[in-house]
Amino acid sequence: MEFRHKSVLLEESIAALQIKPDGIYVDGTLGGGGHSLEICRQLSKRGRLIGIDQDAAAIEAATQRLEEYKDRVTILRSNYCDMKKELGRLGITSVDGVILDLGVSSYQLDEPERGFTYREDAPLDMRMDQRQTLSAREVVNEYGEMELYHILRDYGEERFAKNIAKHIVSARKEKTLETTGELIHVIKAAIPAKARATGGHPAKRTFQAIRIEVNRELDVLEHSLGEMIDLLNDKGRICVITFHSLEDRIVKNKFRECENPCTCPKEFPVCVCGKKPKGRVITRKPIVPSAEELEENTRSKSSKLRVFEREIQ
Repeated sequence: MEFRHKSVLLEESIAALQIKPDGIYVDGTLGGGGHSLEICRQLSKRGRLIGIDQDAAAIEAATQRLEEYKDRVTILRSNYCDMKKELGRLGITSVDGVILDLGVSSYQLDEPERGFTYREDAPLDMRMDQRQTLSAREVVNEYGEMELYHILRDYGEERFAKNIAKHIVSARKEKTLETTGELIHVIKAAIPAKARATGGHPAKRTFQAIRIEVNRELDVLEHSLGEMIDLLNDKGRICVITFHSLEDRIVKNKFRECENPCTCPKEFPVCVCGKKPKGRVITRKPIVPSAEELEENTRSKSSKLRVFEREIQ
């Protein structure tokens, strides 16, 4: 199956990066290479793009898509949380820009056997990196009821989290849950019929929560943002596209903290903690898709772009 993924907020994020032709840029979520291709088009022969992705199918697709610019592109199969280490291996200690598009690609959603979609019956998987051992099957069948409840509540913001967790534990006593279809059946039984009738697919939030747990998405984001900002040269920018409120909150808070890291009590006349700002938030409010983009690409609906600019004192 062809790796298809329409890049969300493409023009806005590329404009926000303020690309220097001779600069070094990192696409930490390479996907099909949509954002990377636009960056490459603005680079000179002396410029450089490093693309990082965990997914073998994405690597293959992006390699083909960026073939024309292969003299200035390096593609790595890794997680963006290892960006500093991976760049270090290439002898790179600082960059001019970083972009992250945190959405699940259309390819991953549309390829049933990857188990990301609740629209078709497929094995419970949801791994972005298929080399890892933890999959949705382990989460669903081996996590305790309280663990499942917390994941569904915190990562899926699912109001019926308690009941869904209880139903999962009860169902798996009868037989191991192997497929997305079996899980959906359990979820539907746990949600009152009245609630199922509104608000989209009843399994949507549960699937989101399990996917986040399987791929450690929020932990990776939270623990990587500061390090990525530290990699930026003066006036370098990081652009992050999120797709749900949990990710957006992490990005907003981290950017705010990097802009104003002082932890002194408000009544102190001067700062004594010695924490220095790392730069400034460019987007006071997130950039959202235009009406035109929303019409063209329904998957852009919940996307938000936030931008931070490094300022080295």
